[in-house]
Amino acid sequence: MADLGFTRAKGIAQPAELNMSYMGKVTKGTVVLPPGVTLPEGTAVRIEPVKEEPLAKRLKHVIGSVEGLPPDFAENHDHYIHGTPKK
Repeated sequence: MADLGFTRAKGIAQPAELNMSYMGKVTKGTVVLPPGVTLPEGTAVRIEPVKEEPLAKRLKHVIGSVEGLPPDFAENHDHYIHGTPKK
């Protein structure tokens, strides 16, 4: 069966994009969705404020977990990964 981009919710076919979750930001009192995200006029939405944690807090479980890297890897990661000149 071909994938037509529809899913079933409670027995009713709905376009898959209406079952997606998007992150946006409030700008001048209006919720702004990411570029390319459009919803049909009149679409019911749920707005829930999200507390954004700093990147270091979100990644704390992996920070420092890699062993055997050069001591200057943080500063010169582009050199080690892509071969650019060291800083």
